[in-house]
Amino acid sequence: MDAGAGAGAGAGAEAGDADADVVVVGAGVVGCLVATEVLARAPRRRVVVVDRGLAGGGASRFSAGLHFPRGATPRVRAMAAYSQRWYAGLRQRDPRVPIHPVGMTVISADDAAVREHYLPEARLRPLPGPLPEALPEVRPRPAERGWDGDGAHHADVAALTELLAARLRGRAAFREGSAVTAVRSAPAGVVLTLGTGARLTAGRVVLAPGPWLPWPELLAPLGVRIKKVVALHVERPVTPRDRVTVFHDEDAFLLPLAHRGHWLFSYTSPDWDVTPDALTGGLSADDLDRGRAVLARHAPGFAPYCVSGRVFCDAYSPDRAPIVRPVTADGRVLFAGAAGGSGYRLAPAIAAAAADLLDGLDGKDTI
Repeated sequence: MDAGAGAGAGAGAEAGDADADVVVVGAGVVGCLVATEVLARAPRRRVVVVDRGLAGGGASRFSAGLHFPRGATPRVRAMAAYSQRWYAGLRQRDPRVPIHPVGMTVISADDAAVREHYLPEARLRPLPGPLPEALPEVRPRPAERGWDGDGAHHADVAALTELLAARLRGRAAFREGSAVTAVRSAPAGVVLTLGTGARLTAGRVVLAPGPWLPWPELLAPLGVRIKKVVALHVERPVTPRDRVTVFHDEDAFLLPLAHRGHWLFSYTSPDWDVTPDALTGGLSADDLDRGRAVLARHAPGFAPYCVSGRVFCDAYSPDRAPIVRPVTADGRVLFAGAAGGSGYRLAPAIAAAAADLLDGLDGKDTI
């Protein structure tokens, strides 16, 4: 984006010259990757990224950042495969990015489900006997078996998102601390009203707001619900040989966070229809008790060390697959999100699908 367009975008509510080709609402990992993909395809596009907070400071700040080659449906498996290739390419181009490969072990009592859900890239290998020495705390139940697998990594998602935003600056304009209070189609384009009183007029808009959904007239038909996401911090040291253990049947995982120096245990919270801005009290006693109870079934030695953690929320679609589609009749406003706790894992594929729609494609050749 040239300097003149970046300086003028959104200059004032009455200016009439605050135009962009594409405005991305949301500067989390999905929004920043949408902007990155849009500019990779058309570097001269005038792109503005708007966020109610700071880049990487919303749901991305709380993400566990685990990627592994798995999907519950053919579409999600295709998205996971695309994203795995994208992240591998990024790390190959720049080994300094905060993405850390990690060994993976999957535990399940359902052989058929594991074979169906995991991609060939996982190269799952059944364990013929006890779990490896690298998993000294894990205790499989009698009906469960284990598989070693490849293709997993974890990322510091907030740091990665900030890096993506930094690399976008100069090519895209950023409006941080600017909530979008209204989205309206008009003959000249899509008009966004910001909390600052400024207006932006864009040819196309991509809404990538994470769990914030303040435009019910546009988004209510999508059927998106907001669910609490909880992960406990296990205050035990990690070593380079430690692996992520995926408890497939519980939809839970135990992940060594080398860059933070502790383990993280993510489990499925039962709390639905929460409000992001209301989640200010941190972990509740119920959050801790539920997580410890699940962890005690699988790694009882770790359960006593769960004394803290992180709690936030994410958007879930009715079929638990990401939504990337127009939400206005004229097709100029797109929604990209509702990844159901897999925003980081599927973000490159979500961004590619959104860019396909902006380019007038249907996305089938990409994912």
